[in-house]
Amino acid sequence: MNPRTHFRLVVLYVLVGALLLVLMGRLWTMQVLDGAHYRQVAAQNRTRDIVVPAVRGAILDSSGRALVRNRTALVVSVDRTTMMRRKDRGKAVIARLAALLGTTPDELNKRIRLCGPGIKRPCWPGSPYQPIPVDDRVDPKRALQIMERQEEFPGVTAQVQAVREYPKPEGAGAVQALGYLQPITQEELDKRKGLRVTGYSGVDLIGRDGLEASYDADLRGEPGLRRVLVDSQGRVTGTASEQPPVPGGNLVTSIDAGIQGAAEKALDNAMKAARGRGDKADAGAAVVMDVTDGRVVALASRPTYDLGIWTGGISQDEYDALLGKKRGEPLISRATQGQFAPASTFKVSSVAAAVADGYPLKGIYPCPGSYNVGSRAFRNFEGQGHGPMNLHRALVVSCDTIFYKFAYEAWLRDGGTKPRKNPKDPMVDMARKWGFGTRTGIDLPSETPGRIPDRAWKRAYWEATRKADCKGAKQGYPEIAKTDPGRAAYLKAIAAENCAEGYVWRAGDAANFSVGQGDVLVTPLQLTRAYAAVANGGRLVVPRVGLAVVNADGKVVRRIDPPPAPRLPVEPQVLKYIRGGLAAVTTSGTAAGAFGGFDFKKVAVAGKTGTAEVWGKKDTSWFASYAPADKPRFAVVVMVSQGGTGGSTAAPAVREIYEAMYGLNGKKPALKDGRLPEQLPPLRQDGDSP
Repeated sequence: MNPRTHFRLVVLYVLVGALLLVLMGRLWTMQVLDGAHYRQVAAQNRTRDIVVPAVRGAILDSSGRALVRNRTALVVSVDRTTMMRRKDRGKAVIARLAALLGTTPDELNKRIRLCGPGIKRPCWPGSPYQPIPVDDRVDPKRALQIMERQEEFPGVTAQVQAVREYPKPEGAGAVQALGYLQPITQEELDKRKGLRVTGYSGVDLIGRDGLEASYDADLRGEPGLRRVLVDSQGRVTGTASEQPPVPGGNLVTSIDAGIQGAAEKALDNAMKAARGRGDKADAGAAVVMDVTDGRVVALASRPTYDLGIWTGGISQDEYDALLGKKRGEPLISRATQGQFAPASTFKVSSVAAAVADGYPLKGIYPCPGSYNVGSRAFRNFEGQGHGPMNLHRALVVSCDTIFYKFAYEAWLRDGGTKPRKNPKDPMVDMARKWGFGTRTGIDLPSETPGRIPDRAWKRAYWEATRKADCKGAKQGYPEIAKTDPGRAAYLKAIAAENCAEGYVWRAGDAANFSVGQGDVLVTPLQLTRAYAAVANGGRLVVPRVGLAVVNADGKVVRRIDPPPAPRLPVEPQVLKYIRGGLAAVTTSGTAAGAFGGFDFKKVAVAGKTGTAEVWGKKDTSWFASYAPADKPRFAVVVMVSQGGTGGSTAAPAVREIYEAMYGLNGKKPALKDGRLPEQLPPLRQDGDSP
């Protein structure tokens, strides 16, 4: 053999031997050293992990009636990531699915596109990496075709899941209080590492408002995990292991469905009646609260909408309607987020402030038709005088001029337009102690604080608006002048004054403050809390809607106790005196007409009307009350924006609510023996009461 040839063969043998040694070493490494890892990878090639959604807990009223519950639905979802990886980006699959579901490919593509700037709804606001629901009312036969023909519908699932529904027992909607669900966003997922997502489930649909948001962690539950065996086509052949989900807890609330339904009906009737008299009545709220502990029994807001609109996707027109002013921004709760001038209902605070400032509680004061505050005459409502009277009578007939006098004299003592170093501002100070200008602390999101204006607030506001006022003072308002020259001239004069001295706390500001006008703003919930404090002897209760979280078998997971109630710095005899005045308002005062023929022997009602003037709009109608007057248990407040006088619109609505609560005027009582249930209701496995 040629030596050169022999050498080449030796080299070849060595190379082959080395390759075999490397191959054997690699096999040994894979099978011995890394064997466990590769066995797991191999198992994953024939198993799939399926996140099993936990059933979201129900939201119940105090008697166990479901305000929110679940219904079983067949939900078809599309995995957008799987579609985007296909050569045609899922076009063929979407076309087949659209034909099966009886819709169009364009409609399905809209539902699975991601929401963003310039993208109109329907679109997907959640994570792009989770299945996107496209239909939650699928016919079982069609769903079966999807499950049996997975090779034709890769990335498409059809599963039985729980979907939210809103039964409205006794007509109780409580829409803004209940809130709604929306898909979890990618940003939220990134913050919750390790969170299992399933698409259309109680795991990745999270509360966005109301009780759904406040108690989301209690309601959501814990998802389960099912590991299934699949063949080469992705079809399930068996189950390898399963960890069952833990259902969410049921939230029992203090809301009474009967009283909630009655409050909503009374509010609707009041707004309808106001419109019939020529008022716009564009918004309203009604609040019923237990004065002993702050439990919220009813929380109604108008305008409202159907919560079911969020289920299964929402169109752009529907979404715009919820946010737009054309339909009155129904997402906003007028009870907790609406801010309105309280007018004469505010006088409970002003009486306490005047007495604390040194005016005799049982003194006699003149009530002329007008009172000069500086160089300007401030008038009573309709300019009517009532002669000398005590503060009891001042509340009954709602005399404004007495309170103008208190406020103006206090303003002068503080130094007027050139205040002393530490002005007392007794009216402002007392209003804050009553809880006005701060959030009540209710267990609902996005509560607004209202506004209690003072010297500091006015300077800050002036600095923020001075540029616009100075422009108006210089240029006027030509567009307004075309149709209303008088108003344009008035606005120009006001702008000139604000431009030069808008930061000054004037006598008129103090006078308006004393009767709940001017820049004072409160929420209906704040006012209810204040009247509850009058009724219960001075405890400023912290409102609560949640009572307890109860699991599926009826076991109490936790009770939701209201925080301690701070006390009003008002003497007991002052509160007692105020209660005496409020008790006469419904029998011989400004609400006597609204309560004519009311059965006071069964339930005596105490309260105060309020008619707030709003520039460019109709008056805001208020009635704040509590009952029974001799042994108070409930505070009821109704407000109707642009609803006219308090006695003509809000007071009749409050009367209607009390009649429903106590079974007056031929109505079935919503309360048993005038009381709410003291025990938590027994629950069925589905979360509803038996």
